[in-house]
Amino acid sequence: MAPRKTQVAIIGAGPAGLLLGHLLRAEGIDCILIERQSGEYVLSRIRAGFLEPVTTDLMARLGLDARMKAQGQLHDGFNIADGERLIRIDLAALTGRRMTVYGQTELTRDLMEAAPDRGLEIIYEAADVALHDVTSDAPFVTFTAEGREQRVDASFIAGCDGFHGVARPSMPASNVQPFEKIYPFGWLGILADVPPCNHEAIYANHERGFALASMRSATRSRYYIQVPLDEPLENWPDERLWDELAIRLGPQVAPHITRGPAIEKSIAPLRSFVSEPMRAGRLMLAGDAAHIVPPTGAKGLNLAASDVFYLSNGLTAYLKANDSDGIADYSRRALARVWKAERFSWQLTMLLHRFPNTSAFDRRIQMAELDYIATSETMRMAIAENYVGLPL
Repeated sequence: MAPRKTQVAIIGAGPAGLLLGHLLRAEGIDCILIERQSGEYVLSRIRAGFLEPVTTDLMARLGLDARMKAQGQLHDGFNIADGERLIRIDLAALTGRRMTVYGQTELTRDLMEAAPDRGLEIIYEAADVALHDVTSDAPFVTFTAEGREQRVDASFIAGCDGFHGVARPSMPASNVQPFEKIYPFGWLGILADVPPCNHEAIYANHERGFALASMRSATRSRYYIQVPLDEPLENWPDERLWDELAIRLGPQVAPHITRGPAIEKSIAPLRSFVSEPMRAGRLMLAGDAAHIVPPTGAKGLNLAASDVFYLSNGLTAYLKANDSDGIADYSRRALARVWKAERFSWQLTMLLHRFPNTSAFDRRIQMAELDYIATSETMRMAIAENYVGLPL
């Protein structure tokens, strides 16, 4: 097979890979995205949609934010329920910045639909993807697509194919150190075409466990409750789940919950994971290929966006001006922000959930911290600063 040549081979055409591809094409850099699933499958994955300014700014920089501006919801804050009150974290007043609620599926669709006009090539349904010679000056990718074996030679390979993709295992094992924390519970989520119970998200700490009221739009809501990891999904018919949400979100919120049939219902485990470093030779990891955060802090997609910001700048400087500083420093800069986001997500997870070994003392500590948040602007400012995203 005659190899094709490109400057950057991007593995994975989810939001991280698409965003990186668009940023590189905007600088005139040649790249090819290689995705093992179909485009329809990529768009069928329902994910969170709380976007930090770093993510929305990148979409604006690409000129692909028109639909996001028209349909996204700007959120000035969010709330924490402690069973007696709603503690509001006023993001706009405390940081001068806002979050945007816009589904990850919709952001992915915007990037995907703009690809042909911007010369961004995407190869879907690529089977048996393998990365070769990643620590050499001539890495390449092999795969099967359209019924034939193919090869792409590249100057660099960007692994944006998630935790279960091929990029992360292609890092030299001797150079990689994984860090992981598995939480002893999951989130049972329900997506329903009903209006949200509140115009801002509500995170609840309750004796029976965590709950979250969030939204995808003015007419579509997403709710979660904490459940044991081994909980059978069939134990939670819609009516029981709505009843439990009303209890955990509290008497101030319950009357405003609109019930409806589930569009999607699933249980997601919670974990924290970081793989260091995020670069080996000519292979760079970005997004879930390098790190996983619990969804408590709304950081997953936004961390991928900050990775892509650092990586696109480094690749552009090298490929256009032979400046290697950004590539050499990519892993350090990305990981500095990753670990701060991991810390914040861990902090919120510990604060809001009931753990199997939670003692009466532990519970009192949680309540004391929630009261401190309610009465201290300094504490609320620290939470707000992390929630909207630390500076790049």
